[in-house]
Amino acid sequence: MDIFGIPSQALFGQLLIGLINGSFYALLSLGLAIIFGLLRIINFAHGAQYMFGAFIAYLLLHKAGVGYWWALLLAPLAVGALGAVVERLLLSRLYRVDHLYSLMLTFGLGLIVQGVFLSEYGSSGQPYPMPAQLAGGRNLGFMFMPYYRVWVIGFSVAVCLAAWLLIERTRLGGTLRAANENPTLVQAFGINVPRMLTLTYGAGAGLAALAGVMAAPIYQVGALMGTELIIVVFAVVVIGGMGSILGAILAGFGLGLVEGLTKVFYPEAANTVVFVLMALVILAKPNGLFGARN
Repeated sequence: MDIFGIPSQALFGQLLIGLINGSFYALLSLGLAIIFGLLRIINFAHGAQYMFGAFIAYLLLHKAGVGYWWALLLAPLAVGALGAVVERLLLSRLYRVDHLYSLMLTFGLGLIVQGVFLSEYGSSGQPYPMPAQLAGGRNLGFMFMPYYRVWVIGFSVAVCLAAWLLIERTRLGGTLRAANENPTLVQAFGINVPRMLTLTYGAGAGLAALAGVMAAPIYQVGALMGTELIIVVFAVVVIGGMGSILGAILAGFGLGLVEGLTKVFYPEAANTVVFVLMALVILAKPNGLFGARN
């Protein structure tokens, strides 16, 4: 059966790929939005943290025999803890100076991490097996639906929704937002603001690592996997609105679908459609679709 002259299997297959890409865009954009929205840091190390999470899963499997399900927990915790150390020792010293300094610091840290893994493992990808419980798929007639990809989409939606509810609908989230707006007042109520900022950066880094673990069985594990994705993710964040949690999530999934449809109807523009949309959004609404007016 054809839809708009396109075989249904090709159309729905590309929509599924778009949702898969959108899942990673949304998770990574969510981490960036949390860090920027609450700490005002443009975290250029995010791609390296994504890659680091995938490599931790790979090393856990090949060095310690620890499989995918434990890696989903351990890799974000490890990268989040490392991110907390970086925030406490380095980034916390830059809050009172121009944002350019924190941008350059995170950019440099990302290059260092990428260089270490590139030197050790080269630029080729390392295979990572998907969990046996999610192997295979089901033929729906109009398309083939792999179980692992359905899991990635569903789990990404659940994580994004949980993060949004935590930040926008709980007392803890309100305290975090207040600490960003007026840290002196919040600290006067006995709340340890520096510790909250440290945990926030660690949580954002952990989300990047979680996305890396989930991406490992699909894209393989490679030192350049973060570099290839992070530029698109920054465009997604700009479109959604810098610091907007909801904007990051909706723009991530939405642009993944747009990219997938573009590959069907106009493949030549698939690699640039996100940046074209970013330019149009900036011209029409400089703060992004969901960004707050400064």
